[in-house]
Amino acid sequence: MSPTAGPRELVDQALRAALDRLDPHTRHCCGYHLGLWDADGRSLPPARHGGKALRPTLALLSAQAAGVPVEQGVPAAVACELVHNFSLLHDDVIDGDTERRHRPTVWARFGVAEAILAGDAMLTLALEVLGDVGSATAPAAVSRLSATVRRLIAGQSADVAFEKRDDVTLPECLAMAADKTAALFSCSASLGAVLAGAPEHVVEGLATYGDHLGMAFQLTDDLLGIWGDQAVTGKPVLSDLRARKKTVPVVVALSSNDPPGRQLRELYAEPIPLTGPDLERAAHLVESAGGRTWTQAEVDRQISAAVEVLDGLDLPPVVHAELTALAHRLRVRDH
Repeated sequence: MSPTAGPRELVDQALRAALDRLDPHTRHCCGYHLGLWDADGRSLPPARHGGKALRPTLALLSAQAAGVPVEQGVPAAVACELVHNFSLLHDDVIDGDTERRHRPTVWARFGVAEAILAGDAMLTLALEVLGDVGSATAPAAVSRLSATVRRLIAGQSADVAFEKRDDVTLPECLAMAADKTAALFSCSASLGAVLAGAPEHVVEGLATYGDHLGMAFQLTDDLLGIWGDQAVTGKPVLSDLRARKKTVPVVVALSSNDPPGRQLRELYAEPIPLTGPDLERAAHLVESAGGRTWTQAEVDRQISAAVEVLDGLDLPPVVHAELTALAHRLRVRDH
Protein backbone atom coordinates (compact mmCIF):
# COMPACT_ATOMS: atom_id res chain seq x y z
CA MET A 1 0.00 0.00 0.00
CA SER A 2 1.22 3.48 -0.84
CA PRO A 3 2.41 5.37 2.27
CA THR A 4 1.02 8.64 0.88
CA ALA A 5 -2.47 7.33 0.11
CA GLY A 6 -5.52 8.65 1.95
CA PRO A 7 -7.79 6.41 4.05
CA ARG A 8 -10.22 5.57 1.22
CA GLU A 9 -7.32 4.83 -1.13
CA LEU A 10 -5.76 2.53 1.49
CA VAL A 11 -9.01 0.58 1.74
CA ASP A 12 -9.39 0.38 -2.05
CA GLN A 13 -5.82 -0.88 -2.43
CA ALA A 14 -6.32 -3.54 0.24
CA LEU A 15 -9.67 -4.52 -1.27
CA ARG A 16 -8.11 -5.02 -4.69
CA ALA A 17 -5.31 -7.07 -3.13
CA ALA A 18 -7.90 -9.29 -1.47
CA LEU A 19 -9.75 -9.82 -4.76
CA ASP A 20 -6.47 -10.82 -6.41
CA ARG A 21 -6.56 -14.02 -4.35
CA LEU A 22 -9.60 -15.23 -6.27
CA ASP A 23 -9.85 -17.19 -9.51
CA PRO A 24 -10.16 -14.87 -12.54
CA HIS A 25 -13.89 -15.32 -13.20
CA THR A 26 -14.99 -14.91 -9.59
CA ARG A 27 -12.65 -11.94 -9.23
CA HIS A 28 -14.20 -10.37 -12.33
CA CYS A 29 -17.74 -10.72 -10.94
CA CYS A 30 -16.71 -9.30 -7.56
CA GLY A 31 -14.90 -6.34 -9.09
CA TYR A 32 -17.84 -5.63 -11.38
CA HIS A 33 -20.18 -5.59 -8.40
CA LEU A 34 -17.85 -3.23 -6.50
CA GLY A 35 -17.69 -0.88 -9.48
CA LEU A 36 -13.96 -1.36 -10.04
CA TRP A 37 -14.52 -2.26 -13.70
CA ASP A 38 -17.34 -2.73 -16.19
CA ALA A 39 -18.72 -6.02 -17.52
CA ASP A 40 -15.92 -6.19 -20.09
CA GLY A 41 -13.18 -5.61 -17.51
CA ARG A 42 -12.47 -1.97 -18.36
CA SER A 43 -11.46 0.03 -15.28
CA LEU A 44 -13.93 2.61 -14.01
CA PRO A 45 -13.01 5.95 -12.40
CA PRO A 46 -13.14 6.11 -8.57
CA ALA A 47 -16.40 8.09 -8.68
CA ARG A 48 -18.10 4.99 -10.11
CA HIS A 49 -16.83 2.67 -7.41
CA GLY A 50 -19.66 1.05 -5.51
CA GLY A 51 -21.54 2.35 -2.52
CA LYS A 52 -21.30 5.03 0.11
CA ALA A 53 -18.39 3.42 2.02
CA LEU A 54 -20.10 4.08 5.35
CA ARG A 55 -19.04 0.79 6.90
CA PRO A 56 -15.33 1.03 6.06
CA THR A 57 -15.37 4.66 7.18
CA LEU A 58 -16.81 3.59 10.53
CA ALA A 59 -14.17 0.87 10.89
CA LEU A 60 -11.35 3.34 10.24
CA LEU A 61 -12.79 5.85 12.69
CA SER A 62 -13.19 3.17 15.35
CA ALA A 63 -9.48 2.38 15.10
CA GLN A 64 -8.69 6.07 15.49
CA ALA A 65 -11.08 6.19 18.46
CA ALA A 66 -8.75 3.71 20.14
CA GLY A 67 -5.82 6.05 19.56
CA VAL A 68 -4.01 4.12 16.83
CA PRO A 69 -3.09 5.30 13.30
CA VAL A 70 -5.87 4.97 10.75
CA GLU A 71 -3.82 2.41 8.79
CA GLN A 72 -4.34 -0.13 11.57
CA GLY A 73 -8.06 -0.05 10.88
CA VAL A 74 -7.74 -0.99 7.19
CA PRO A 75 -8.19 -4.78 7.68
CA ALA A 76 -11.38 -4.13 9.67
CA ALA A 77 -12.61 -1.71 7.01
CA VAL A 78 -11.96 -4.17 4.18
CA ALA A 79 -13.56 -7.05 6.06
CA CYS A 80 -16.73 -5.07 6.76
CA GLU A 81 -16.97 -3.88 3.16
CA LEU A 82 -16.57 -7.44 1.89
CA VAL A 83 -19.27 -8.76 4.23
CA HIS A 84 -21.61 -5.94 3.23
CA ASN A 85 -21.17 -6.72 -0.46
CA PHE A 86 -21.50 -10.47 0.12
CA SER A 87 -24.92 -9.70 1.58
CA LEU A 88 -25.87 -7.44 -1.34
CA LEU A 89 -24.94 -10.04 -3.94
CA HIS A 90 -27.12 -12.65 -2.27
CA ASP A 91 -29.87 -10.12 -1.50
CA ASP A 92 -30.17 -9.22 -5.19
CA VAL A 93 -30.63 -12.89 -6.07
CA ILE A 94 -33.20 -13.46 -3.32
CA ASP A 95 -35.21 -10.35 -4.23
CA GLY A 96 -34.82 -10.76 -7.99
CA ASP A 97 -33.56 -7.18 -8.31
CA THR A 98 -31.99 -6.58 -11.72
CA GLU A 99 -30.45 -3.15 -11.07
CA ARG A 100 -28.08 -1.77 -8.44
CA ARG A 101 -26.03 1.42 -8.59
CA HIS A 102 -27.49 2.29 -12.00
CA ARG A 103 -26.45 -0.90 -13.80
CA PRO A 104 -27.38 -4.60 -13.99
CA THR A 105 -26.82 -6.66 -10.86
CA VAL A 106 -24.27 -9.47 -11.00
CA TRP A 107 -26.87 -12.23 -11.25
CA ALA A 108 -28.70 -10.36 -14.03
CA ARG A 109 -25.47 -9.78 -15.98
CA PHE A 110 -23.52 -13.00 -15.35
CA GLY A 111 -25.97 -15.51 -13.82
CA VAL A 112 -27.40 -16.62 -10.49
CA ALA A 113 -24.67 -19.18 -9.79
CA GLU A 114 -21.96 -16.61 -10.47
CA ALA A 115 -23.55 -14.11 -8.09
CA ILE A 116 -23.91 -16.66 -5.30
CA LEU A 117 -20.31 -17.81 -5.68
CA ALA A 118 -19.03 -14.22 -5.79
CA GLY A 119 -20.87 -13.53 -2.55
CA ASP A 120 -19.42 -16.66 -0.96
CA ALA A 121 -15.96 -15.58 -2.06
CA MET A 122 -16.33 -12.14 -0.50
CA LEU A 123 -17.41 -13.63 2.83
CA THR A 124 -14.42 -15.97 2.81
CA LEU A 125 -12.05 -13.13 1.96
CA ALA A 126 -13.42 -11.03 4.83
CA LEU A 127 -12.48 -13.69 7.36
CA GLU A 128 -9.09 -14.23 5.72
CA VAL A 129 -8.26 -10.52 5.79
CA LEU A 130 -8.93 -10.32 9.53
CA GLY A 131 -7.18 -13.59 10.30
CA ASP A 132 -4.09 -12.48 8.40
CA VAL A 133 -3.57 -9.57 10.81
CA GLY A 134 -1.91 -12.10 13.09
CA SER A 135 -2.15 -9.97 16.23
CA ALA A 136 -3.38 -11.08 19.65
CA THR A 137 -6.63 -9.23 18.97
CA ALA A 138 -7.36 -10.85 15.58
CA PRO A 139 -9.29 -13.86 16.98
CA ALA A 140 -11.69 -11.54 18.84
CA ALA A 141 -12.19 -9.53 15.64
CA VAL A 142 -12.92 -12.67 13.61
CA SER A 143 -15.35 -13.86 16.27
CA ARG A 144 -17.19 -10.53 16.29
CA LEU A 145 -17.47 -10.51 12.49
CA SER A 146 -18.66 -14.13 12.39
CA ALA A 147 -21.37 -13.42 14.97
CA THR A 148 -22.43 -10.44 12.88
CA VAL A 149 -22.80 -12.61 9.77
CA ARG A 150 -25.04 -14.99 11.72
CA ARG A 151 -27.25 -12.02 12.59
CA LEU A 152 -27.29 -10.88 8.96
CA ILE A 153 -28.49 -14.31 7.91
CA ALA A 154 -31.17 -14.33 10.62
CA GLY A 155 -32.38 -10.92 9.50
CA GLN A 156 -32.51 -11.90 5.85
CA SER A 157 -34.32 -15.12 6.72
CA ALA A 158 -36.92 -13.16 8.69
CA ASP A 159 -37.31 -10.69 5.82
CA VAL A 160 -38.10 -13.52 3.41
CA ALA A 161 -40.43 -15.26 5.87
CA PHE A 162 -42.38 -12.05 6.53
CA GLU A 163 -43.42 -11.90 2.86
CA LYS A 164 -45.61 -14.96 3.48
CA ARG A 165 -47.16 -13.67 6.71
CA ASP A 166 -49.94 -11.15 7.24
CA ASP A 167 -49.50 -10.86 11.01
CA VAL A 168 -46.01 -9.33 11.31
CA THR A 169 -45.80 -7.03 14.32
CA LEU A 170 -43.79 -3.82 14.56
CA PRO A 171 -41.43 -5.27 17.23
CA GLU A 172 -40.72 -8.23 14.92
CA CYS A 173 -40.07 -5.88 12.03
CA LEU A 174 -37.68 -3.72 14.05
CA ALA A 175 -35.84 -6.82 15.29
CA MET A 176 -35.45 -7.96 11.67
CA ALA A 177 -34.00 -4.57 10.71
CA ALA A 178 -31.61 -4.73 13.67
CA ASP A 179 -30.27 -8.09 12.49
CA LYS A 180 -30.29 -7.43 8.75
CA THR A 181 -28.66 -3.99 8.79
CA ALA A 182 -27.82 -2.55 12.20
CA ALA A 183 -25.69 -5.56 13.17
CA LEU A 184 -23.07 -4.81 10.51
CA PHE A 185 -23.07 -1.10 11.35
CA SER A 186 -22.46 -2.05 14.97
CA CYS A 187 -19.62 -4.35 13.95
CA SER A 188 -18.11 -1.75 11.62
CA ALA A 189 -18.19 0.94 14.31
CA SER A 190 -16.35 -1.30 16.77
CA LEU A 191 -14.17 -3.71 14.78
CA GLY A 192 -11.26 -1.31 14.32
CA ALA A 193 -11.27 -0.67 18.06
CA VAL A 194 -11.24 -4.42 18.73
CA LEU A 195 -8.18 -4.86 16.50
CA ALA A 196 -6.53 -1.92 18.26
CA GLY A 197 -7.07 -3.50 21.68
CA ALA A 198 -9.34 -0.73 22.97
CA PRO A 199 -10.96 -1.05 26.43
CA GLU A 200 -14.24 -2.98 26.48
CA HIS A 201 -16.35 0.04 27.41
CA VAL A 202 -15.06 1.89 24.34
CA VAL A 203 -15.68 -1.10 22.05
CA GLU A 204 -19.21 -1.63 23.35
CA GLY A 205 -20.00 2.08 23.32
CA LEU A 206 -18.98 2.31 19.67
CA ALA A 207 -20.99 -0.85 18.94
CA THR A 208 -24.10 0.72 20.50
CA TYR A 209 -23.54 3.88 18.47
CA GLY A 210 -23.37 1.69 15.36
CA ASP A 211 -26.59 -0.09 16.31
CA HIS A 212 -28.49 3.20 16.42
CA LEU A 213 -26.83 4.41 13.22
CA GLY A 214 -27.69 1.18 11.43
CA MET A 215 -31.32 1.37 12.47
CA ALA A 216 -31.54 4.94 11.18
CA PHE A 217 -29.93 3.82 7.92
CA GLN A 218 -32.31 0.89 7.40
CA LEU A 219 -35.41 2.90 8.22
CA THR A 220 -34.29 5.57 5.76
CA ASP A 221 -33.75 2.79 3.21
CA ASP A 222 -37.32 1.66 3.83
CA LEU A 223 -38.55 5.19 3.15
CA LEU A 224 -36.46 5.53 -0.01
CA GLY A 225 -37.71 2.14 -1.21
CA ILE A 226 -41.19 3.64 -1.46
CA TRP A 227 -40.70 7.38 -1.94
CA GLY A 228 -37.14 7.66 -3.25
CA ASP A 229 -36.01 8.77 -6.70
CA GLN A 230 -34.75 5.79 -8.70
CA ALA A 231 -32.48 8.09 -10.72
CA VAL A 232 -30.72 8.96 -7.46
CA THR A 233 -30.89 5.69 -5.52
CA GLY A 234 -29.98 3.42 -8.43
CA LYS A 235 -32.47 0.86 -7.10
CA PRO A 236 -36.01 0.07 -8.31
CA VAL A 237 -38.56 2.15 -6.41
CA LEU A 238 -41.72 0.37 -5.19
CA SER A 239 -40.06 -3.05 -5.54
CA ASP A 240 -40.58 -3.66 -1.81
CA LEU A 241 -44.31 -3.05 -2.24
CA ARG A 242 -44.38 -5.25 -5.34
CA ALA A 243 -42.88 -8.08 -3.29
CA ARG A 244 -45.26 -7.28 -0.41
CA LYS A 245 -42.31 -6.85 1.91
CA LYS A 246 -43.07 -6.00 5.52
CA THR A 247 -40.81 -2.97 5.86
CA VAL A 248 -41.27 -0.68 8.84
CA PRO A 249 -43.47 1.97 7.13
CA VAL A 250 -45.66 -0.80 5.73
CA VAL A 251 -46.02 -2.62 9.05
CA VAL A 252 -46.87 0.63 10.84
CA ALA A 253 -49.57 1.26 8.24
CA LEU A 254 -50.87 -2.31 8.29
CA SER A 255 -51.21 -2.05 12.07
CA SER A 256 -53.45 1.00 11.75
CA ASN A 257 -57.19 0.65 12.23
CA ASP A 258 -57.87 3.76 10.16
CA PRO A 259 -59.52 3.32 6.73
CA PRO A 260 -56.17 3.61 4.85
CA GLY A 261 -54.71 0.83 7.01
CA ARG A 262 -57.68 -1.44 6.37
CA GLN A 263 -57.52 -0.73 2.63
CA LEU A 264 -53.80 -1.52 2.59
CA ARG A 265 -54.44 -4.85 4.33
CA GLU A 266 -57.03 -5.70 1.69
CA LEU A 267 -54.65 -4.73 -1.12
CA TYR A 268 -51.79 -6.78 0.35
CA ALA A 269 -54.15 -9.76 0.64
CA GLU A 270 -54.99 -9.72 -3.10
CA PRO A 271 -53.82 -12.98 -4.74
CA ILE A 272 -52.76 -11.26 -7.96
CA PRO A 273 -49.44 -9.42 -8.48
CA LEU A 274 -49.42 -5.72 -7.67
CA THR A 275 -48.69 -3.57 -10.73
CA GLY A 276 -48.31 0.14 -11.53
CA PRO A 277 -51.57 1.73 -10.29
CA ASP A 278 -51.82 -0.71 -7.37
CA LEU A 279 -48.28 0.11 -6.28
CA GLU A 280 -48.92 3.85 -6.40
CA ARG A 281 -52.11 3.34 -4.41
CA ALA A 282 -50.26 1.19 -1.87
CA ALA A 283 -47.63 3.90 -1.39
CA HIS A 284 -50.37 6.48 -0.86
CA LEU A 285 -52.13 4.24 1.67
CA VAL A 286 -48.91 3.63 3.61
CA GLU A 287 -48.41 7.37 3.91
CA SER A 288 -52.05 8.09 4.76
CA ALA A 289 -51.99 5.43 7.49
CA GLY A 290 -49.03 7.11 9.17
CA GLY A 291 -46.24 4.78 8.06
CA ARG A 292 -44.07 7.50 6.57
CA THR A 293 -44.41 9.95 9.48
CA TRP A 294 -43.74 7.33 12.17
CA THR A 295 -40.69 5.95 10.38
CA GLN A 296 -39.13 9.38 9.83
CA ALA A 297 -39.64 10.21 13.50
CA GLU A 298 -37.92 6.95 14.46
CA VAL A 299 -34.99 7.80 12.17
CA ASP A 300 -34.57 11.07 14.05
CA ARG A 301 -34.82 9.29 17.41
CA GLN A 302 -32.18 6.73 16.46
CA ILE A 303 -29.78 9.43 15.25
CA SER A 304 -30.22 11.40 18.47
CA ALA A 305 -29.57 8.22 20.48
CA ALA A 306 -26.39 7.54 18.48
CA VAL A 307 -25.04 11.03 19.17
CA GLU A 308 -25.93 10.70 22.86
CA VAL A 309 -23.84 7.51 23.09
CA LEU A 310 -20.86 9.32 21.58
CA ASP A 311 -21.19 12.10 24.13
CA GLY A 312 -20.73 9.51 26.88
CA LEU A 313 -17.42 8.23 25.47
CA ASP A 314 -14.04 9.88 25.94
CA LEU A 315 -13.06 9.93 22.27
CA PRO A 316 -10.43 12.02 20.50
CA PRO A 317 -12.18 15.28 19.52
CA VAL A 318 -11.63 14.81 15.79
CA VAL A 319 -13.10 11.30 15.87
CA HIS A 320 -16.05 12.43 17.99
CA ALA A 321 -16.76 15.24 15.52
CA GLU A 322 -16.57 12.96 12.47
CA LEU A 323 -18.80 10.28 13.97
CA THR A 324 -21.33 12.93 15.03
CA ALA A 325 -21.34 14.51 11.56
CA LEU A 326 -21.76 11.10 9.95
CA ALA A 327 -24.85 10.46 12.08
CA HIS A 328 -26.41 13.80 11.23
CA ARG A 329 -25.82 13.23 7.49
CA LEU A 330 -28.22 10.29 7.64
CA ARG A 331 -31.07 12.71 8.37
CA VAL A 332 -30.88 14.09 4.86
CA ARG A 333 -29.58 11.21 2.73
CA ASP A 334 -31.41 10.55 -0.53
CA HIS A 335 -29.68 7.36 -1.67
